[in-house]
Amino acid sequence: MVHLSLLQDVLAVISGSAVGFSLGLIGGGGSILAVPLLLYFVGYPDPHVVIGTTALAVSVNSYLNLIPHARAGNVRWRAAIVFAIAGAIAALGGSILGKAVNGHKLLFLFAILMLVVAFLMTRPRAEHSGDAVHRPLAVETIWLIAVGASAGLLSGFFGIGGGFLIVPGLMLATGMPILAAIGTSLFSVGSFGMTTALSYAWSGLLDWHVAGLYVLGGVIGGWIGARLATHLGKNKKALNWIFAVIVALTAVYMLYRNLAAFHL
Repeated sequence: MVHLSLLQDVLAVISGSAVGFSLGLIGGGGSILAVPLLLYFVGYPDPHVVIGTTALAVSVNSYLNLIPHARAGNVRWRAAIVFAIAGAIAALGGSILGKAVNGHKLLFLFAILMLVVAFLMTRPRAEHSGDAVHRPLAVETIWLIAVGASAGLLSGFFGIGGGFLIVPGLMLATGMPILAAIGTSLFSVGSFGMTTALSYAWSGLLDWHVAGLYVLGGVIGGWIGARLATHLGKNKKALNWIFAVIVALTAVYMLYRNLAAFHL
């Protein structure tokens, strides 16, 4: 693993805080910045180690954020477990594929995904899925497995939490309201991230020291962001747009930095 300076350790905590703060403040999208922050702000040189390390940090923070949602009754446990099992298996396959891809090519594709996330963040969230039909249990289970596997594959390939996919996926599969989908999604985000992190750790592509710094920062930032979110009300829509612009600009920079990997 790379030996970081004291300054880089501090920057890693700050980066984790920024990710946690954004997640706590606007409820999603923040983990997509975990990779570029570690790469370009902290200055960690290995893209694959960065993906494995941030996957672990996002996983731990998701499990921690799951606790208050579970206490509030916002977690549909049956759906969470079925979705997470299907997705975790697919995430393992996705992580194996991701490790086989050139690191800079993977970052280029990751940047394209960031542009998609930025676009989705500007779209208003519906409070309900619009699916008024209550599917039979067996049919709902099939939907959960299919959608969970699709989200997990993408999550494992890019080493992301995938909440922006999981929340609408749960609403599509079950018709649950958005608050329940957000709470339920955290179990899958944690499970997908942990599966990906363990896969990368098995290949020696995880920096435990940096992951710990990211988790520490994420806990601090998440607490601050969650407290601030309660005082913002309607201003959160503007924050979504601001954050989406930041994600998009970061993606453009990553596209520029990694375009050479395709020899174009």
